[in-house]
Amino acid sequence: MTHLTVHEWGGTSVCTETSSNGSHAFTRAQAIALLTAARAHPLANRHGTNILIDRHSEIVAGQMVGVIAAPGCSLEILPKIDAEAIEPDSTIRHRLVRMLDVALGLELGDGQAAAMARQTETLLDILMRLFANRLLAEARRGLPRAYLAQEDDLPALRGRLDVRRQFTALAVRPDRLACRYDALLADTALLRIMKSCVVLLRRHARAAETIRRLDELRFLFADVSDVPPSDLPWSQVRIDRTNRRWEALYELVRLFLKREWQATHHDGRTEHGITLLFPMNDLFEAYIAALAKRALRGTEWTVHTQGGGLFCLIEEGEGGKQRFQTKPDLLIKKGCDTMMVIDTKWKRIGCNPEDAKRGVSQADVYQMMAYARLYRCAEVMLLYPHHAGLGVCPLNAAYGILAGEERLRVASVDLVSGETAIVEQLAGLISAARLCPTVMA
Repeated sequence: MTHLTVHEWGGTSVCTETSSNGSHAFTRAQAIALLTAARAHPLANRHGTNILIDRHSEIVAGQMVGVIAAPGCSLEILPKIDAEAIEPDSTIRHRLVRMLDVALGLELGDGQAAAMARQTETLLDILMRLFANRLLAEARRGLPRAYLAQEDDLPALRGRLDVRRQFTALAVRPDRLACRYDALLADTALLRIMKSCVVLLRRHARAAETIRRLDELRFLFADVSDVPPSDLPWSQVRIDRTNRRWEALYELVRLFLKREWQATHHDGRTEHGITLLFPMNDLFEAYIAALAKRALRGTEWTVHTQGGGLFCLIEEGEGGKQRFQTKPDLLIKKGCDTMMVIDTKWKRIGCNPEDAKRGVSQADVYQMMAYARLYRCAEVMLLYPHHAGLGVCPLNAAYGILAGEERLRVASVDLVSGETAIVEQLAGLISAARLCPTVMA
């Protein structure tokens, strides 16, 4: 099994021999298998080049992070925004785990994730170990149970008598009564999904400690029915006061088993591993949204994600249809009024000191001007990840929009500084946007 790690837009060598050169390159057959898996992924574009690019002598990662698996090999892709910064993979991996934790509300815990990231485990290994640890701790406290309808032929009446079955199938068995009753059982939809995930991860876990914990979980779930991943009862799961402490675990299971924006993928017909990929644009947006909500907690301002939905144009004539719907990343509202629109951009900007535009895309500027007009807000912001090329302090530049009173702010947020510092940065950016007078060009 060959496993390699690269960064976004980084490449790994492909050797022409039938066996890879040690553990530092894939064979051509392995590279083709990874490229095939990339093209088959739910979030892949037509040729899968947003995940992996084939350059024959190497394969290059796109703007996805996570792990992609194929028969006999797997590739871990870690985020990379700062080419000047030299950081160990363990640090970047831990930061990625924290971003997933905050963005998806997984409640993984910083200390345990950091300890695992310092080891040689991949992102998938870390998430599997964290899941096994959390699930085992909760299972030892007791499995959530619910009253479930049961039918059985018993020697004594329990619950209600099934009259039809009693006088048909049991007509010649006077010693048996067809009973219908409710029993308090652990065989709930939630635990069936949990057990399915445990069985899946057990087939692919590599760390001995993770395997031991997953085996113990299978023993604890012995009374829970086995359900294949394709038939899991997702729609039947209800999180209430009886199982509230399992909510974060349920989100982790969705991460492993259910295809959503993070595009987890597993083909049950194969045994070559689990592909777990996250578009960095979406992950960065969700991460900033979660921390912005913390920054505005206790204020009269609220954060709304993927809201708005206003259209840019309407066809002329009676009954004209609206066209070109907008979907801003973040809306900062006060009551029903939109006070600010923030669009997050996972891009590297401001690298060339001679570029007066700081590398900001002209299309992005046009988009923000449209947001300012449609949502009737005086403040719009493009928010980027900070990097060393921008200097020591995060970027915070304001531009007045001509022929109007709106202001566009271009800012960066330092992801290395930690979540507490990021929350303070976001609070400062939003506070400055609503307190400072409009800057005209």
